[in-house]
Amino acid sequence: MKIVTYNVNGIKARLPRLLEYLAEQQPDVVCLQELKSSDETFPAADIEAAGYGAVWHGQKGFNGVAVLAKGQTPVERQRGLAGEIEDEHSRYLECEVDGLVVASIYLPNGNPQPGPKFDYKLRWMERLAERARALLEAEVPAVLCGDYNVIANDDDTFSVRAMQDDALMQPESREAYRRLLAQGWTDALRTRHPTGGVWTFWDYQAGSWQRDAGFRIDHLLLSPAVADRLQEAGVDKEYRGREKASDHAPTWVRLR
Repeated sequence: MKIVTYNVNGIKARLPRLLEYLAEQQPDVVCLQELKSSDETFPAADIEAAGYGAVWHGQKGFNGVAVLAKGQTPVERQRGLAGEIEDEHSRYLECEVDGLVVASIYLPNGNPQPGPKFDYKLRWMERLAERARALLEAEVPAVLCGDYNVIANDDDTFSVRAMQDDALMQPESREAYRRLLAQGWTDALRTRHPTGGVWTFWDYQAGSWQRDAGFRIDHLLLSPAVADRLQEAGVDKEYRGREKASDHAPTWVRLR
């Protein structure tokens, strides 16, 4: 079972790349982030024609998350996180596919920091931690997939110096991520590539892709029952190099 997280950076602009990926890789479950599409304009018919059912939580021009499943429609469990009634960002969608709970997550970027955007990022991470704890307490097999906008370790970036002032790499961001892992979640990619140097994102600016100046911010966290089924984890890096590609590459786990 191949489960993928993929920040598409605008689903309408990247639809050809997404459909190409689905056709070539045939993943079982795909969690999408940064749709930049309202619910009404989500390309459900195109995705259905590719053989995938979909549930989505859109927002015009910003954010937006979706869960796709091959040959079936995921069963929605929850959209959004509790804790801030006034928060209207479409950043969390939780579904069930074949008894597995899968969440698509688009964590706030937090820049510029310090400031209100960074404060919101940290609050959002606390709210995510509350939901993650509830899933573990319920002992459901779960995968938390998404763009976490956190560079967790120094060897998860091409340059610590270049990123040292960025919200993605602040001590508070890293600590919030570590607290999440400490609940009992397994960072699948880190487990399979413990020495780092594996990127999931390359900026469009300054020839980052050509220089391989990337970093790892797309993570798949596995609950204990799912971690026991982990076979492999990786990044389908070549898709970042295709024409009009997203600045993220599809990142995945394969489970027994």
